[in-house]
Amino acid sequence: MERITKKEMESVLTILKNPNKDYNANNLSLDINISRMGALKIVKRLEKQGLLKSKKLGKSVFYKINLDNEYAIEYIIFLLKLEAEQTSPYVKRWVSELRKIRNASIIILFGSIFDKNGKANDIDALFVTNQENFSKLKKEAERINELSEKKLHPVYQTIDDLKNNIKKNDKVILNAIKGIIVFGYKDLMEVLK
Repeated sequence: MERITKKEMESVLTILKNPNKDYNANNLSLDINISRMGALKIVKRLEKQGLLKSKKLGKSVFYKINLDNEYAIEYIIFLLKLEAEQTSPYVKRWVSELRKIRNASIIILFGSIFDKNGKANDIDALFVTNQENFSKLKKEAERINELSEKKLHPVYQTIDDLKNNIKKNDKVILNAIKGIIVFGYKDLMEVLK
């Protein structure tokens, strides 16, 4: 793949993190603050490279992440890791802390941590686990709360819960997946298929 621009990266991540929204060049341009023609050039280029797939409805063309393409999945995982590395030092500290957790398959940081940095009241995190690991995961979260100046506010889900809540347009879950993915990239891609 050719080098991806910042707006192309933003386009891919915006489309990925809003799975219940249909994106065309018009509404993507509004979400990433560029011209409609700029957005159209971006989606056409990303589709040509296999990262996006399109579907025509009437006169409009809508774009989704091509989660059937292994290359696209690997490239998007790279972008998600890059996003986590390019975030603020305060958020990176929490990414690093949460990467120590062993009993979750997906962890996503979300909420006020991005708006307020060190002034956030708590740290919101979505933890995806199975029933077998739930009690161990809960203990890991409690240990973090014992040692941290900010309290971790966990939202627990199973893979099935996550899929169902995305389908039901659950506001908390849809907001959470817009955050920084700490780990569990491939599992998240499977959920979003």
